[in-house]
Amino acid sequence: MLNVELNGQAPDLARLHRIATLNYGHYTSLQVRDHRVRGLALHLSRLADGAEELFGHRIGVAEEHRLLGLIRHALGDVRDASVRVTFVPGSGEQDPPDVLVSVSDPAPEEPGPPLRVQTVRYERELPEHKHQATMGLNYRVREARLAGFDDALFLGHDGRVREGTSWNVAFWDGARVMWPAAPMLKGVTMVLLQIAMSMSGTPWQVRPVDAEELSGFAAAVAVSSRWPARPIASIDELPLKDDGLLAETMRAAWATVPWDEL
Repeated sequence: MLNVELNGQAPDLARLHRIATLNYGHYTSLQVRDHRVRGLALHLSRLADGAEELFGHRIGVAEEHRLLGLIRHALGDVRDASVRVTFVPGSGEQDPPDVLVSVSDPAPEEPGPPLRVQTVRYERELPEHKHQATMGLNYRVREARLAGFDDALFLGHDGRVREGTSWNVAFWDGARVMWPAAPMLKGVTMVLLQIAMSMSGTPWQVRPVDAEELSGFAAAVAVSSRWPARPIASIDELPLKDDGLLAETMRAAWATVPWDEL
């Protein structure tokens, strides 16, 4: 961890204890390169939506500028980093949420080896928000790893694919990129990729995906702010015959996404 600031200042122990012991809040995660980030407006919109839903707090233009200032201040002279912006409860019940900005080393450029994922029935609370209620999520990750997998892919109680533990999932059906339609987090990277694929003419579709369909897909990738397309080697005991085309297509689309100055 390179730096942590609460409302632009180093938090004292009492404030850190309050934040650490109160599992309430929401956040967004950014990959910053040369003081630039992809999809900045989408990240700010996510924070605004979460603030209104979890805190009843409206974010206007002035506060957006304040948020950007807090990010810049926490970064200081650091040009490349992973940044997390978290809204946590203020000191008093009537106070607006506090803003915690955490700065750490940038994510590696290479996504790592292909994932072996296990499907589990699990639905996040308030799935459209990136919030801090992550015990159930982390429990499923632990269970998957104890079973010999790398991560978990969530299925709803309706048997339809939703999302990964901290990532969206995309499939290749031989003709187009397929994104599940379900109650889930609309990841910033996912949305940016969909826009980029539309611009490049890459066919894609959003529709419900039943668990029974998983055996029919040629490839799948995990999509997050850390890696735009990490290949998935297998789902449960089913190996995917991935020739690398899906990941290559997604990375090519990602390379066209413009950078925004912080």
